[in-house]
Amino acid sequence: MAKARKKSAEDNGATASSVKGGGLVRHQKLSLSIDLPSRRISGYTELEIAVPDIGIVGLHAENLGIVNVSVDGELTEFEYYPQNHSVDSERRFSSVTSAASAADIAGSLYLSALDKELVPNLLINCCKGFKVDSELQEQSAVDNSSHSSGETKQNVKLVRIEFWVDKIASGIHLQSNVLHTDNQIRRARCWFPCIDDNSQRCCFDLEFTVAVDLVAVSPGKLLHQVLSKGDPPRKTYVYKLDVPVSASWISLVVAPFQILPDPRNGLISHMCLSTNISKLQNTVGFFYSAYSHYEEYLGAKFPYGTYKQVFIAPEMAVSSMSIGASMSIFSSDILYDEKIIDKTIDTRIKLAHALARQWFGIYITSAGPEDEWLLDGLAGFLTDSFIKKHLGNNEARYRRFKANCAVCKLDNSGATILGSTSCKDLYGTQSIGLYGKIRSWKAVAILQMLEKQMGPESFCKILQAIISRSLDPSQISKTLSTKEFRHFANKVGNLERPFLKEFFPRWVGSSGCPVLRMGFTYNKRKNIVELAVWRGSTARLDGDALVNVNVDSEARDADVGWPGMMSIRVNELDGMYDHPILPMSGDCWQLLEIQCHSKLAARRFQKPKKGQKADGSDDNADVVQDTRSSSDSPLLWIRADPEMEYLAEVHFSQPVQMWINQLEKDKDVFAQAQSVAALEALPQISFSVVNALSNLLADAKAFWRVRIDAAFALAYTASEETDWSGLHQLIKFYKGRRFDDTIGLPKANDFHDIPEYFVLEAIPHAVAMVRAVDGKSPREAVEFVLQLLKYNDNNGNIYSDVFWLATLVMSVGELEFGQQTILFLSSLLKRIDRLLQFDRLIPSYNGILSVSCISTLARIALKLSAVIPLGRVFELIKPFRSTSSIWTVRLEASRALLDLELQYSGLDAALQLFTKYLEEEPSLKGQTKLGKHALRLCQIRGVGNSHDDVSIATLSVLLRLLDGPMSFNNVFLRHYLFCILQVFAKRMPTLYGVPRDKIYHVGDAETGDEHRSLFEAFVPSGEQLGLERPIDVDNPLDDDVVILNGPAEVHNELVVLDASNKGDDDDLAILEPPQIEVDADVPVILPVPEEAEILVIPEVIEEKQNLVAVPEPIKEIENPDIPEVPKEMNIPPVPPVRKEADTVSSNHERRMPVLKIKVKHSAAYSRGDETANQSVDKTHVAVNGPECAASSSVSVDAPQRNLNQNLEEVNSCHDPGSRVTASIGSAKLACEGDDTGKDLQCTADSSKIDKKFASLQSLSNLDDGRRGSTKEAALQGIEKEEKNGKDKKRRREESKGGGHRDDPKYLERKRLKKEKRRMEKMSKLLNMEGNTVSVTMPTTNTKSEEDVVRQPDINPATAQMVANEVPSTINKVAPTSVDARVEPVQPTPTPRFRIKIKNRTLD
Repeated sequence: MAKARKKSAEDNGATASSVKGGGLVRHQKLSLSIDLPSRRISGYTELEIAVPDIGIVGLHAENLGIVNVSVDGELTEFEYYPQNHSVDSERRFSSVTSAASAADIAGSLYLSALDKELVPNLLINCCKGFKVDSELQEQSAVDNSSHSSGETKQNVKLVRIEFWVDKIASGIHLQSNVLHTDNQIRRARCWFPCIDDNSQRCCFDLEFTVAVDLVAVSPGKLLHQVLSKGDPPRKTYVYKLDVPVSASWISLVVAPFQILPDPRNGLISHMCLSTNISKLQNTVGFFYSAYSHYEEYLGAKFPYGTYKQVFIAPEMAVSSMSIGASMSIFSSDILYDEKIIDKTIDTRIKLAHALARQWFGIYITSAGPEDEWLLDGLAGFLTDSFIKKHLGNNEARYRRFKANCAVCKLDNSGATILGSTSCKDLYGTQSIGLYGKIRSWKAVAILQMLEKQMGPESFCKILQAIISRSLDPSQISKTLSTKEFRHFANKVGNLERPFLKEFFPRWVGSSGCPVLRMGFTYNKRKNIVELAVWRGSTARLDGDALVNVNVDSEARDADVGWPGMMSIRVNELDGMYDHPILPMSGDCWQLLEIQCHSKLAARRFQKPKKGQKADGSDDNADVVQDTRSSSDSPLLWIRADPEMEYLAEVHFSQPVQMWINQLEKDKDVFAQAQSVAALEALPQISFSVVNALSNLLADAKAFWRVRIDAAFALAYTASEETDWSGLHQLIKFYKGRRFDDTIGLPKANDFHDIPEYFVLEAIPHAVAMVRAVDGKSPREAVEFVLQLLKYNDNNGNIYSDVFWLATLVMSVGELEFGQQTILFLSSLLKRIDRLLQFDRLIPSYNGILSVSCISTLARIALKLSAVIPLGRVFELIKPFRSTSSIWTVRLEASRALLDLELQYSGLDAALQLFTKYLEEEPSLKGQTKLGKHALRLCQIRGVGNSHDDVSIATLSVLLRLLDGPMSFNNVFLRHYLFCILQVFAKRMPTLYGVPRDKIYHVGDAETGDEHRSLFEAFVPSGEQLGLERPIDVDNPLDDDVVILNGPAEVHNELVVLDASNKGDDDDLAILEPPQIEVDADVPVILPVPEEAEILVIPEVIEEKQNLVAVPEPIKEIENPDIPEVPKEMNIPPVPPVRKEADTVSSNHERRMPVLKIKVKHSAAYSRGDETANQSVDKTHVAVNGPECAASSSVSVDAPQRNLNQNLEEVNSCHDPGSRVTASIGSAKLACEGDDTGKDLQCTADSSKIDKKFASLQSLSNLDDGRRGSTKEAALQGIEKEEKNGKDKKRRREESKGGGHRDDPKYLERKRLKKEKRRMEKMSKLLNMEGNTVSVTMPTTNTKSEEDVVRQPDINPATAQMVANEVPSTINKVAPTSVDARVEPVQPTPTPRFRIKIKNRTLD
């Protein structure tokens, strides 16, 4: 066992600095008198504080009325600065002009509010009347004796504060006859004065006086109850908490509770209102098993002695779980009776996790913000040990597998870094929303990796050593840091220091997970497996890296690596063999050799029988045959990292038959889940795959969650190519177990087999997801769902069918109705309406049936908006928002109406309705869920076209909400409002990366500053509190909210982790990140549209040239010289993104193909234009309109330049009406014999166009009437070439002799000459006739090695030349366009367009 760490000088310095800064609380007593009918809370608190040298103590207090303050029994001076919320005014947010400015202001408001919360606002003068009694001196001497000898004797004072609670709104809540607190971040100050900081911990004495019929529940041990003799009589509950905790872990609940002692341990108490007592008895029957398991695993008794679980009404709770020291407050909607099946597993896990947080998180606390991940991970690890022991190893492994998949998908930015120093700059907000979930899962996965490295027994000893060290009375601090845990891993876990030195910085101090792509081949002659491995990372490069790093270089990939060695498990004919040969770090590509142990026996060739093929199969075999049969190799299947030793995203490629072998023969749920996902993702499904999935579905011995995955995989693989075999197998499986063969109708419900119940419950949902080629549900699927909904019978069943019916109703929402199935819609709607009316009369469990009906009606209305008037559906759902409805029903109705408003009126109208509902919602939990749903709508819809533009007025309303009292009372809502405003500006929905240098001073200065002269030295300024935060420009992801990539993916990836939390605040899904704008000189790299007619519009503004590519309606080109483009040359489109005028989009996804157009001039033509040196602007245009799926963008490199000229690249304004984004880079001049960049080439006659603009058009052959002008252009080109040669000679002579570079007269003449030349060319441009350009694709050219990259295929497009804008001195002229027929190219020197395609992939 590791020795206790000695107290270092740093710890002593930290203690001294805390005393010097604002005092150190030794002990605190809190006494409150609570009168619920009059809504009055008053009392006092006494704090024993080590006063700093300055003599002033700073405390936190909010929403309180301070009566008086005394120090050592004598009244003293104090100053109190409560937070004053600004009054709404139209001028307050007048600086909001766009979504970007609103996001900047939101970040400034959010950071400013969080900074203010750190500053004490109750300042007490402890200098006057300095008299220390003997008792305090003795206590101070005892405390100082435990410190090192170098510490000085501290000045301990007894500060008494009498107060009353002014606003019961935040931190403490009162509804009817129930009062309770919550542990929101920094809200303990809202119901008693304290030092509201996690670093300040002390013991507490608690006294609460309430009515005699009420029960006051608080942390600590209940010493006694005192009955007063007043009228009416009142009762005082006295608690004592001997374990030091921070003020945020002090909780209080007052209500007429029914107390249920645990029958197996009298120190455990469960409490709820009388209406839920039967549910409580059924729910907590298991709890002692979790309680005793933790004590046995950690080798110690529960540190607080007693433990209390309190359940209150769900609309009162801010979240589903609020934790305090030695007590936890839950929402009563997690309680269930003996008839409910679906809530059992998740409720037990939630209660067990709250108990684990008592050990790690409250009793053992983090040493700093960067160490919070460790305590969170240890609590999750302890919960997983309970799941493994009491719910089964399959449940634990499956949950870990799904959690690891979620982490690998979303751990791609700095927001998921666990132990970075920037954690303290996030102010605790990193635990809110989806990022908080990902961080928790990642922390647990890291600890499980360490357990795999050192062994379960060694890891258990580490946890026991941590607990035993904290139980030592001589150990004052009960904190744990990452450094200390690393020391335990070395001494107790016997892990080597070099491994730990590399492990923690890579996994804890950085973001990203390893990505391994593997494929193999079997060498029969050597009897070995040759395994090819590619290494990568899920972390994206930030904006600076995109600017300064060549993303195509392999040097970046070579740096990717993690410590450790991964095992490859080869299942052969002779057995299973593990080969730990794959290092987690190394080169990007690596080839490994694995020796096989099995040998193939030689066999004689047999002539195939009649009706069989040469390989022994018959004519009815699968269409897709496995190319690697068992006769060619001894391999059955191969697995990488079979024991989940690493948090890695592994893509393994092996033949279909090997996946089937793994599914059928490997009994590990991890292996089965992997094989189901691999078979589902196959591009072409064979009957053998369907049969394998069907066999797994019917296997009663298989784990029920994997069987559900197989059911959804069958639904995904069902198609006309397989004769709907997947659909038929699903229906056959269901009817074989639930239908009566004699009458062909469903039997009465019988749910005695719980695993079979979960599998059968998922079948209707899977059937509803089957799609035909046209995207509609087959008739058989619709009839099946309708039949189940129509003939459901629960008579004689001991279990409730409410979740069963809710799943059937949700299955109706999954259906897609076509012409053949729309006739069944009326029958389905009648059934749903009947269930809805029935649930109104007899409410179901938590209103789950009404919730599913409302959600399904909204989904059907959105899918059939062209047929069903949305207004009528809106009026149908609106009555469910009444306050008389169950809060879950009311909330679901609000969600559905927001979805309908988004579809009907756009995003701006939906947000206006959201603000209205937010003000009408009375519960904090409902406000939080509305904010989460609004964030989901913003991320799903995005801001890309005029229909979804958010008005300035709406942005101002959101900012007022962010800065108002509603956000202060609900920190979760405040965070979601901030995230919404960030999403509008295409930024990450997190506080990570928000720059602190952009501080917008909005509104008037804070009141009360003139009174701070007394304590000015104590109060730190905003600059002292502010810390610089690195800017991260990764793609944003959602908090608990997401765009779904498909129902199957949601079910298989994340929803199963919180399967029973339907309607709870833990619902999850995967998000498609919106685009981000980056202020950087980076070319826009976007995919090329398949068919688009490009108009190249020259725009002359001063001396800069802006090129904008505008798509025109698609036209057919009848030109035999243009080759046809193969159909398989498809390029995916990009979602519409609106760009700001001075920004360039930076896509952090994998790079799409790039189309670069390079201008190739003949030698004579290029020499004649060497004097035209002009800078070129990069322009880009947002892709707008509903045709975004068919439109895309190109990167066009086509400005003129000299051979030795470096072109200036800047950003310019864009045309909001265009649909193609064009990035203009530098062009490359090539001579006639150049062979580089031979992808696409076009020629253009520029006889009537000045050569400066020759790069803006392609060459088209003119008709017979224009051949003379072509010859004149050639002669003019020769004359200009001679003239330019003389000019060059004169300039060289002047440069040798010094010239007139510094002569102002010379410079003025030169400027006038350039201006004259520019005006002449502009006049020619405005008078010219446009030429139609045809683009030809060469097919015989060869490319150099650097150009041989995977190229996207593009369709022929036509380009026209028009004039767009001219300088202010010239009026706008309408563009003209004249088509010309194609004819042979003249020998006149002409410019040529060279289009070069590059495919850059960004891993």
